[in-house]
Amino acid sequence: MIAGSALAVTAPLQAEEEQKKTSLGLVLYCRRFLRNQMRKTNLEFDLYAPENFLKHCHSIGAGGMQCSLGVLSDGQSAKLRDFAAEHALYIETIVRLPKDKLDISRFDKELKTAGAAGAKTARTTIIPGRRYEQFKTLDDHKKAAAHGQRMLELAVPVAERHRIPIAVENHKDQRDAERVALFEHISSEFVGACVDTGNSFALLEDPIETVKAFAPWTHSVHLKDQALQLYEDGFLLADIPLGQGGLDLKTIVAILKKAKPGIHFSLELITRDPLKVPCLTDPYWATFPKLPAQDLARTLRYVREHSTDNLQYISKMTETEQVAREDLNVRQSLDYARDKLGLV
Repeated sequence: MIAGSALAVTAPLQAEEEQKKTSLGLVLYCRRFLRNQMRKTNLEFDLYAPENFLKHCHSIGAGGMQCSLGVLSDGQSAKLRDFAAEHALYIETIVRLPKDKLDISRFDKELKTAGAAGAKTARTTIIPGRRYEQFKTLDDHKKAAAHGQRMLELAVPVAERHRIPIAVENHKDQRDAERVALFEHISSEFVGACVDTGNSFALLEDPIETVKAFAPWTHSVHLKDQALQLYEDGFLLADIPLGQGGLDLKTIVAILKKAKPGIHFSLELITRDPLKVPCLTDPYWATFPKLPAQDLARTLRYVREHSTDNLQYISKMTETEQVAREDLNVRQSLDYARDKLGLV
């Protein structure tokens, strides 16, 4: 149950949203400001606890959640599964792949929990950080990519045994062709993509082509829109409510629905300052020695043609304003998904 002061934060909103349902779920990162506010009011309450977050998603009309489940008892797993079934919600888990053979046992327990809770997929990442910020040389990136591949290879037998697909997010880490080549190398029906609709743009990929490339491999979707704006070193990339940015979300959703009917879409809108993509600086290109100049030209042209002036500078807001802005971002996105994207 959502207890005490946490209930007081969400209860006034529930009746209003009761008739406004969408199949679009939430990734837990959408609610970090609300989580922090609740913890200040009640130190024992954590919105990110799976049962709390699932109930929160239901209370605002979202269709499910993507949340770290960790390792739960059989009773806790059953409680989650039953609540989701009763309210027609989906559950996806967030996992860390085994870093080595000694870590397989931990990963196995997490996937066992996921299965018992009724989770349909397990989202993960395989390379740390944003490629153009994390790595100074191509060799450094290659080493990290090789380690990510080894982790994925260790995870495959576990995923196949539990029949829980692993969905690897395009996390500003590999270009589309690199990631598809990895999926082809692994060659398992239980390994594929968590398609993030905005991330690959930071690596100078075309958003529609990214979705087309990953569509056959898709197990999960991070649906987001992006506000775009040029700056002296490249461009700004900012999470923004669905329908208010520069991405063709209707086409993106249609491609994914056609390729994978029944796929779950989860909103990943992180309320934060715009991210800088310094693609006009030398360090950005350190891991891209053969990236075509036409990709840079196409990306900057796209930014110019889809530039917006509604970027949000969250760090300049008070805590109260941050919580309110986060809430508005989420609610406007849920409304747009239901009313304009047909996610019902």
